[in-house]
Amino acid sequence: MKIKSIPALVVLSMLIVLNGCSKPADPVSPETNPEGTSASQAKPVPSPAKIPQSTDSTELTYINHLSQEQIDDGIINLFDNETLFGWHKQNDVNWSVVDETITADSGPIGLLLTDVPFADFELTLEFRMTPGCNSGVFIRCANDPKSPVKDCYEINLADEHPEGFLTGSVVGLSKFDPGVKLADNAWHKLSILANGSSIEITIDEKHKNRFDETRENVLRSGLIGLQKNSGEVAFRNIQLKPLQMDSFFTGEDLAGWREVPGSKSVIDVVKQEIHVVSGPGFLETIETFDDFVLQFQAKTNAEELNSGLFFRAMTGTEENPSNGYEVQIHNGFKDEDRNQPKNAGTGAIFRRVEARRVVSSDLKWCTITLVASGPHIATWVDGYPVVSWEDTREPDENPRKGKRLEAGHLSLQGHDPTTDLYFKNFNISNLPE
Repeated sequence: MKIKSIPALVVLSMLIVLNGCSKPADPVSPETNPEGTSASQAKPVPSPAKIPQSTDSTELTYINHLSQEQIDDGIINLFDNETLFGWHKQNDVNWSVVDETITADSGPIGLLLTDVPFADFELTLEFRMTPGCNSGVFIRCANDPKSPVKDCYEINLADEHPEGFLTGSVVGLSKFDPGVKLADNAWHKLSILANGSSIEITIDEKHKNRFDETRENVLRSGLIGLQKNSGEVAFRNIQLKPLQMDSFFTGEDLAGWREVPGSKSVIDVVKQEIHVVSGPGFLETIETFDDFVLQFQAKTNAEELNSGLFFRAMTGTEENPSNGYEVQIHNGFKDEDRNQPKNAGTGAIFRRVEARRVVSSDLKWCTITLVASGPHIATWVDGYPVVSWEDTREPDENPRKGKRLEAGHLSLQGHDPTTDLYFKNFNISNLPE
């Protein structure tokens, strides 16, 4: 790999030459190398008969209410407006999707929980309740909470409560009275800003409660939960923006990154973007990460190019350049149907689970969000959830062979001689234990 800074005119000339090729060469993927031999030496092996998708996506119509500005700002949809993908229920509450809402009205008291946790964030949603309904939104929640003051923060949604924890209160910790009875069977907006030890709650953009945590040994990250306690409740437009994200790309140079020995890609910084040309080759971070929330943007410069970002990767060598999990970047799809990825689809965990939909398009920037928490991995493309997957394989230090929970490098892939991609806006936040 050659890492260098080159004048803009030369970059333009390179792009003209690369895009003028009549037909790209057949790519050689380091992913055909399950045992970790170098890409140049490995012999291709057949793909598995069928890589599973995260869910049955044949009927998805793709409903994404995020604006481009919100997507660029890193906001993601926790609810895809069609299914309960990315959520799991605690018990037999009848959670269902009706008219782009998550609703429940019968069964025991219970929660619908996200598959992956978040630490610091701004969560916004709308809720609607029938008269006398009792519900709530749980944050930094354990998978099976027993106590509302030890295992989660419960933001209550109730006009009546025996201990005075009304709508906007943090149950057991911070009482709040909005001063008015919220209209029944009407939509109301809830915003929750969880930032370090502070939790700010806003109802309908005017009724505000703030709770500052002073206790020690409390949950600093956890799942998001929707509660059905009594009555009928509905939720919609459930969106989250991760906070406390740190950049690890300066936009000026490749400080904090290093080339993997034996790489053939040419990588440089152009207009505060990382430009990756040709391959195979890899550029990996010096720092390692285990559980985290990562966001970055990528753009292909030709149709159906192949690349990826590896994570929890072993240190790359010439013989073993990319032993890690791979977030696939490939925007091709079959039969004019974006629910049928041609090569796993952008956001897939390559060779493990396909993206349920190809959201992004070639020649355009896309925003990719990755949450890695223990064995569970989730991805969003342009704020839309495409993968929620749990690695149930036996442990192995090499993620190509088994489950790896230990910290590893992030690594950008120059896939083959046709590679021509830009990357920018790398931001990451470690998930606290």
